[in-house]
Amino acid sequence: MEELDISVVILTYNEEIHIRRCIENVYPFVKEIFIIDSFSTDKTLQIAGEYEKVSILQNKWENNYARQFNWGLEHAPIKTKWVIRLDADEYLTDGLIQELKNKIPCLPDDISAISLSLQRKFLGKVITKGTADIRLVRIFKYRKAYIETRWMDEHIQIREGRVIPFKGQFVDDNLNNLSWWTNKHVGYAIRDAVDLLDIELNLFEEENHESAGVLEKKATHKRKLKSRYARMPLFWRSFFYFIYRYILKGGFLDGKEGFLWHFLQGWWFKTLADAKVFEIKQVCGTDKAEIKRYLSRVYGLDL
Repeated sequence: MEELDISVVILTYNEEIHIRRCIENVYPFVKEIFIIDSFSTDKTLQIAGEYEKVSILQNKWENNYARQFNWGLEHAPIKTKWVIRLDADEYLTDGLIQELKNKIPCLPDDISAISLSLQRKFLGKVITKGTADIRLVRIFKYRKAYIETRWMDEHIQIREGRVIPFKGQFVDDNLNNLSWWTNKHVGYAIRDAVDLLDIELNLFEEENHESAGVLEKKATHKRKLKSRYARMPLFWRSFFYFIYRYILKGGFLDGKEGFLWHFLQGWWFKTLADAKVFEIKQVCGTDKAEIKRYLSRVYGLDL
């Protein structure tokens, strides 16, 4: 199969359950794959090392996805024109791969990035109801983009040029069990709480967010919706969010898996984030300096 002028960057930490599927999904048509590993202790690196086109770099995890990915962009010896960002539990559909082969070689010079539609699997079922079409920039020209520095919902920003959509999808299909999933979202909850506090209190002021780039339109719209959400009453907002997704947007049509997805990710997780906000304000009030010290001392966040 002919290789495209594309590299793939994958962040890993103990991803032995996913990494082979992820690598083999893109291996036939890309030139390079860079694993940015946070010192895995399982068989992740052993598996990745079996593939000739895979290079492994290691960097200490600082509890921030954007920092780790941007570190990878700076230190990986990328020689290709295009870069794909993939998580280890993600892969591209056959339709998207064919679309890349057909379109990437002949895109106009002013195109700097490509947004893709996300297909989400949960407990083996494709979740089709309850949320709007999620589009994310996952393919971009090398040195024309970076991930904005945020604690949650970080997006790729474009330094120059245009973003265009492709029809093909990439799939988020995590194979770990529910205990793993819920434990991971306990960690996500504090990051989401920090993001909500930042929106409400301007916690980081100008220091936190790079502004040189341009967000894709759907990402900008999503950011506006989250800003509106952050100003709704604590705890009520997570309840209404679940009702909106599960009832009004038809999430109940996806059966038991749909209920579990919208309950756990749309209500339980969001309520836990609100509980963290409540906890932090109980201790610190709205004193931004005290909140930062508390987050560093209690949650080990490098702010």
